[in-house]
Amino acid sequence: MKKLLLSSKGSYITDGKYEIFDKPRNELKWAFIITASKSVPDVTYLDRHRKRMKELGWDVEEVDLDSKTPDELRKILKNKDAINMLGGNAFYLLKSIRESGFAESLNEFLDRGSVYCGSSAGAYIVCPTIEMATWKKPEKFDHHGVTDFTALNLVSFLIVAHCTPEIIKNIKPAMDKAELPVKLLTDQQALLVIDDRVELLEDPDIIPKEYGG
Repeated sequence: MKKLLLSSKGSYITDGKYEIFDKPRNELKWAFIITASKSVPDVTYLDRHRKRMKELGWDVEEVDLDSKTPDELRKILKNKDAINMLGGNAFYLLKSIRESGFAESLNEFLDRGSVYCGSSAGAYIVCPTIEMATWKKPEKFDHHGVTDFTALNLVSFLIVAHCTPEIIKNIKPAMDKAELPVKLLTDQQALLVIDDRVELLEDPDIIPKEYGG
């Protein structure tokens, strides 16, 4: 069974209202993957997220995909209940996923019934491509030589995170040209994916700028 929680903000993963686990979040073993944050100029959101997970009493192992082998990742994920894939640079994250062989380990992880949670770039990466990372501000992120945007293809649609009316207006030409359906998420929304079922969640209590991701 494939179980995914895909959000704009990391705060939805820590504090949002959703039901996908069979026990409280602070009783799970988490792999907190921070790789996407390594190619952004401001990583204060990473520190806020670390602090919040500690406040909540989460059992977390911080993981960087860079320089990892498939066997090392398999060993790390073997006893984990959930992945928290933090946002950042989607291009850098895609490059690291390819170089580490993370896709194979992730598929085995999901096949066991464990849960993947991804925010922003961490949500983009499970789509068929990360082309939508070029739609808002193409110059914002270093592409790190990535020209093939093919991603993990765990869902059949594209996601655009951090949506506002202005952003939606600006990216409409790109959305109209996209070959796949596009799902838009505000900072207070997430998608719950269980196999082929997709549910839009919204939690108005989420504070958009808190906890990052």
